[in-house]
Amino acid sequence: MYGVTITELIDKLGLKNMTPELDTDSIMLVHPDVNRPALQLTGFFDHFDQDRVQIIGYVEHAFLETLTPERRREVYEKLIASKIPCLLYSRGMTPGESVLELCSYYGVPCMVSDKKTSDLMAEVIRWLNVKLAPMISIHGVLVDVFGEGVLIMGESGIGKSEAALELIKRGHRLVSDDVVEIRRVSDETLIGSAPDITRHFIELRGIGIIDVKTLFGVESVKDTQGIDIVIKLEEWDREKEYDRLGMEDQYTEFLGNKVVCHSIPIRPGRNLAIIVESAAINYRQKQMGYNAAKELYNRVQANLAKPK
Repeated sequence: MYGVTITELIDKLGLKNMTPELDTDSIMLVHPDVNRPALQLTGFFDHFDQDRVQIIGYVEHAFLETLTPERRREVYEKLIASKIPCLLYSRGMTPGESVLELCSYYGVPCMVSDKKTSDLMAEVIRWLNVKLAPMISIHGVLVDVFGEGVLIMGESGIGKSEAALELIKRGHRLVSDDVVEIRRVSDETLIGSAPDITRHFIELRGIGIIDVKTLFGVESVKDTQGIDIVIKLEEWDREKEYDRLGMEDQYTEFLGNKVVCHSIPIRPGRNLAIIVESAAINYRQKQMGYNAAKELYNRVQANLAKPK
């Protein structure tokens, strides 16, 4: 499993670091969930998820305030000494000096957020789920077309980047060219992004590398996008039978998740950008409950059923 440093968490959520003397680059988060240590504050540590972000909310803070200073320090020390990755306070609540001393002594970063506890938990979980999700890298181009994530795949040199460039000129947005990093954030969702080193760049054979963001503006690029449909470009084969109706969807699989897939034969004169746009619109139409192929089939059946 991939890891995320505490430094990344602080930067992403805009947290206030109360223990700047600690090296947050060396402390890793490896679990996407969080824990509110309510039972642990009462002394029950069985089944304690100590590798998660520990969040102190209003209820936990109010309970601790009812304890004597000596008992409160004892409770905090048992929690902090249990090798938790970090301690995070919500609602802008400030930890006491004794807590900061214990965090510094045991090497546990302590942070503060102004967000409400539930909002903070949701944001931490959402972000960590993406960062720690299983990930693969594949050869292809990912474009946001009318809000649908279209992954264009095919042999090298078949025209994926040229199709993406035409789509960009038609107002759509590039996510990644050449290499697409795919993360499985849930049983239903795949998120695609570009490696940092190639983000916003496209390679065009005969021209070289172009910077899409610089040439076409910030509205022409996007950092991440859910993958909704895959289009595989392939050389036209006269001997192969191609689907001409689309009655049943075909699928391809990434990290155990199925994605609708279309195989598009390439011949001179075919406008790939329009084909990709049509595929994206047709996919959205099916999601809304209308299938043009089935509508045509129903019309044919109704026509055949008419009395002669």
